[in-house]
Amino acid sequence: MDSKRFASRRALDIPPSGIRKFFDIVATMKDVISLGIGEPDFDTPQPVVAAGVTPLQAGETHYTSNSGLIELREALNLHMAKLYNVAYDPEMEILVTVGVSEALYLAMAATLDPGDEVIFAEPCFVAYDAIAKMVGARPVTVPTTPDTEFQVTAEAIEAAITERTKALLLASPNNPTGAVIDRERLAAIAEVAAKHDLVVISDEIYDRLVYGMTHICFAGLPGMRERTIVLQGFSKDYAMTGWRVGYLAGPAELVAEMRKLHQYLIMSAPTSSQWAALKALEVGESFVEAMRAEYDRRRRLIVGGLNELGLTCTEPKGAFYAFPCIKSTGMDDTEFAEKLLQEEQVAVIPGSAFGPSGAGFVRMAYATAYDKIEIALERIGRFVERHRQE
Repeated sequence: MDSKRFASRRALDIPPSGIRKFFDIVATMKDVISLGIGEPDFDTPQPVVAAGVTPLQAGETHYTSNSGLIELREALNLHMAKLYNVAYDPEMEILVTVGVSEALYLAMAATLDPGDEVIFAEPCFVAYDAIAKMVGARPVTVPTTPDTEFQVTAEAIEAAITERTKALLLASPNNPTGAVIDRERLAAIAEVAAKHDLVVISDEIYDRLVYGMTHICFAGLPGMRERTIVLQGFSKDYAMTGWRVGYLAGPAELVAEMRKLHQYLIMSAPTSSQWAALKALEVGESFVEAMRAEYDRRRRLIVGGLNELGLTCTEPKGAFYAFPCIKSTGMDDTEFAEKLLQEEQVAVIPGSAFGPSGAGFVRMAYATAYDKIEIALERIGRFVERHRQE
């Protein structure tokens, strides 16, 4: 029996993640330096781990409120008010989710009907296109280039708007480019959103990992709170990927709709993870600052090293990704990534995995040790020189 005939058209139309292919290959090899995975190499801070373990030992293994622990939601309100001068009602306007991935799905599913269009910049996180299609929406991508440091512009967004456009999805800092949209461009984008009455989904999962500039919460811009769903979480900033806890904040009426979907899909985020997240907000600032400083050190190493090798790399201002251009090698990005892995045991991700606009680039995550990045650069240097001579 061909069981695949039972698969839905929706599932069949969504391709597997281009990132996972390389992770599967890496898992079969030895002596690989991985610049591929977008995950902190730091362990979760011990006080945070203890705060997650203690409730388990005390028997707190039951569901929380659908919206999440009220203590955590109250702390999140204070956290956002302190950092970004944006306050939310913990009861009605904050929802704790299973990572930002769930928050992203809820935001799209609660705002987009089949046929509605959602605009987002490309290259982009691989889930954006897939989740839009899961909910029956039409993804509309706006290419970005090194000419604007991979920052999307208001002009490009407005040019993509049609009568079917309902939502704008922003990602700043961006995965895979590390781009951070500056205040002037964000303000112009806000004007476009208001002019065309768009709901804005603002993915700010890397909000604390910004270098040499200040992160701006989109909801904090004039007039944007009422039309913005902010997505943030603990995976990247606090090295808590496996804990699977994120959150969204937005207007009460929209959060109520997302809460309904969350109730049927999830019930509530993991209880122990929520207690750990609360502790991260309480004591995690010094850990965040230490990790950000170390990422910055690695960032300067890898960007400088790549540019010296002739792999032109726009300076990333956020997250922990470099996105160098590899066109000078004469290879496309998939060939470059495959040959580099096989010949020098360095894993990177082809830029085209993040959309057609990523062709000719590769993503290198500097969420690995400084000394490993040094070795990786040596190997990449040998690889580039060897193929340059061919």
